[in-house]
Amino acid sequence: MLHGRDDLLAAIDARLAAGGGVALSGPPGIGRTALLDTVAGQAVARGELVLHLRPARGERSLAYAGAADLVRQVPAEAVAALAPAPRHWLAALRQGRPPRTGGPALARRLVLPELLAHCARLRPVLLVIDDAQWLDPQSAELIAFAMRRRPGPRIRVIAASTAKSPARLCPSPVAEMPVPPLDPDALTALLEENGLPCKVASRLHRASAGNPFVALALSRGDEAREWAVNRISEVSEKSRQTLVMAALATEPTTTLLLRAGRDDAEAELREASTAGLIRMNRDRIAFTPPLLAQILADETPARKRQEVHTALSDAATDPVEALRHSALRTTGPEASVAEALADAARRCAQRGADRTAAELYVLAADRCPHRLAADRLDWLVTAARTAITGGSPALARRAAEAVLAAESSPAAHRVKARLVLIDLAGQDLAGMAETFAAALAEAGDDPALLAPVRLRLTWRAFLMGDADRAAEEAFLARDAAKTAGDPTTEAMALSALAQIRRTRGEPRWRDDLDRALALPATPAPDWLHYGPQYTAARFALFDDRLDEARADLLTLLAVAEHDRVGEARVEVLRSLSEVATRAGRCQEALRYAHRAARAAQEAGLSPGPTWYTAAVAELAGGSLVAAAGFARRGIRASEQESDGLYLRRNLHALGQAELRSGDTRAGVATLRRLRDLEAETGSADPMIVRWHADLAAGLAALGEHGVAQETLMKARLVAGRLGAVPALTGYLDRAAAIVESESGRPDDAVQLSTAAANLFERLRQPVEQAHALLVAGGAERRRRRYAAARVAIGAALALFMAADARPWAEETERALIRTETPDQGLTSTELRIAAMVRDGASNREIAARLYLSVKTVEATLTRVYRKLGVRSRTQLLSRLAVSEITDLN
Repeated sequence: MLHGRDDLLAAIDARLAAGGGVALSGPPGIGRTALLDTVAGQAVARGELVLHLRPARGERSLAYAGAADLVRQVPAEAVAALAPAPRHWLAALRQGRPPRTGGPALARRLVLPELLAHCARLRPVLLVIDDAQWLDPQSAELIAFAMRRRPGPRIRVIAASTAKSPARLCPSPVAEMPVPPLDPDALTALLEENGLPCKVASRLHRASAGNPFVALALSRGDEAREWAVNRISEVSEKSRQTLVMAALATEPTTTLLLRAGRDDAEAELREASTAGLIRMNRDRIAFTPPLLAQILADETPARKRQEVHTALSDAATDPVEALRHSALRTTGPEASVAEALADAARRCAQRGADRTAAELYVLAADRCPHRLAADRLDWLVTAARTAITGGSPALARRAAEAVLAAESSPAAHRVKARLVLIDLAGQDLAGMAETFAAALAEAGDDPALLAPVRLRLTWRAFLMGDADRAAEEAFLARDAAKTAGDPTTEAMALSALAQIRRTRGEPRWRDDLDRALALPATPAPDWLHYGPQYTAARFALFDDRLDEARADLLTLLAVAEHDRVGEARVEVLRSLSEVATRAGRCQEALRYAHRAARAAQEAGLSPGPTWYTAAVAELAGGSLVAAAGFARRGIRASEQESDGLYLRRNLHALGQAELRSGDTRAGVATLRRLRDLEAETGSADPMIVRWHADLAAGLAALGEHGVAQETLMKARLVAGRLGAVPALTGYLDRAAAIVESESGRPDDAVQLSTAAANLFERLRQPVEQAHALLVAGGAERRRRRYAAARVAIGAALALFMAADARPWAEETERALIRTETPDQGLTSTELRIAAMVRDGASNREIAARLYLSVKTVEATLTRVYRKLGVRSRTQLLSRLAVSEITDLN
């Protein structure tokens, strides 16, 4: 299955359907062969003649090898239609003998066009040429000549090459199409198909630059190295040496390579660029994919690396870079070098260059003699934390593991190293049980060490759905931080406690948040999303204080932009997207959601939360298909990381997408799973994940009216205990209106939905207001007040269009059309059963298909008979409009 290639395949199909050719180009592994095979398979399925050429590298020197492969695939009847001389020429090719050079060249050239023309008279022809760069020149010239003679729309060509575009092998008009890298979502789907977890996709996308073969090879270890070595061998030895120097430079540029003695660097880089190994951006050099630089450096012998570092040190204009390359010339310990590196690392950290600082600290530790062992551990601990803020997780892990591997490392250093490993796990804290246990043991009774460990244990329990344990750990973290005089950790513990209590439906969360806000906490930009200010903004969002939430979040975003880890920035962007969705700024919501997804992918963060936000934004202003796709991926990612919090939220998004797409039974099943999970975890606040109204509406559509009413009643009871905000009343009233309408009480439904619409209007939530008006219009239609229904649904459509809520607008347009068709006052469940009666189903068969009891079916049919004034199935079929039943199905 191809992933992320739908648009490209559509463009290829459009070009070939009209005749002509398609010339694909792209680096090895990008998926050219998969595209060609897909196009060829589609052509075979249509009954076309597909001639497939796939020359190998060694065949380029074999004259007419490609032409011989081509004629072997031509039907015998097409060959038989030729004159004797051309047939003799083709027979020689079939037997692997090149044609004699004595005959007229033009006559030989005319054979292939004539042969293809005979094939086209039998059926349409598609010539597929893969790896066109290895096609021998003689065959390439024959094919190019045939295509220049305009063979007609029944002869098409699709050719692919790694280097120059193979357009000359295609008939006119030619569409030249580069095969782009896969985007993160498509690559994630591909990797999941191959059994890899979602979070791995972010790292592999960066390392492979979206190249699917490279990403899969990276996941399999040695395959990636073999592939990279083969790619590098395609260029000359001089170009390889220039690439080695570029790979060992921190920020390689043409100017730097020239200064370091590569006098022909420009020509050698052009060769590498033509081979697809690098990409030039003015003077800067970027390897494609980045993996090539690492493997090239690893494959270079130590002596050669030392020579290159010497040249780069002499060429460097930055003293820090000169020191770095000077240190890399040797591998032995040297105190003066180690101290100089550590001093340079401190200066880099002071000016915000955390990644460089971490590299220098690790390099200092590597060059540290035994007498500076204590300094070495200090540098490694600092490197581990600095590497995280510098966006270098691999370096952070290396430094932390080096601390733990040292036998003499103090307990404080070991705890800090373990905290780095815990933070690198992201949402996947469930698998860190041993690390947490070791950190607690090493922290002992030291409150300064215990507080950050307990704080992370709080988050772990909360994500896993153990609210009681989370609250217990939050209390312990708060007390330890207070004893240690650490107001920042104390404030974060209180913020976490407020979230836990709110989730459990305990009103005391306000006191916890107020105490947190009163503390003199100063969280770093990368910890902003754990602090009380962000928690307060999230609670404002939960409570539909949207203007307040937006203002606070924009203020926090200005700080979060300095977050070099990326997690705080992602969380603020996600929240801004959710605020925009509720406020009816649907396209703004999409922009924030996709910014958050890109930032999370770049930072290698867990994708479940951002996919949830993207799903919510797509539900409002994008497409239901995209929303369901994001939600399903979010569910899988959350399950893989045991993230119960975002598992529930993604289930809610998926349930909504399924209900609105018409798959009511699947939507109800998804929301029931969510309901059961919330019951297991003790989550109670219906304002955080607002699934109750959606589940009730779905249940009502399935005819389970009693269960739907019970769901709404329970939500109202909890809301009353918590002192719920007005918006929740609107959600529940709108859902109650659907239940009343489906239960045959449209008068009550109109009253409830109209009240909900008025409430949402006061709250300035136009999408929710329009949704309530849409429900009111449906109820008016049930009352057979078609003019009133058109007014309500028309008002809803105007609001949806003003908010740019595209999927909602499409749904509302369909509802507006249905107001032109009387529905006999039947509910959707009644119409479904009537449709099945029309198709000849018995009451027992209807009950089995709709998962209802036979008595429920009989009672529903009785109501249908009464509403329509009929007494039998025969009268029912003649009375009920066929168009209405068909529209429902």
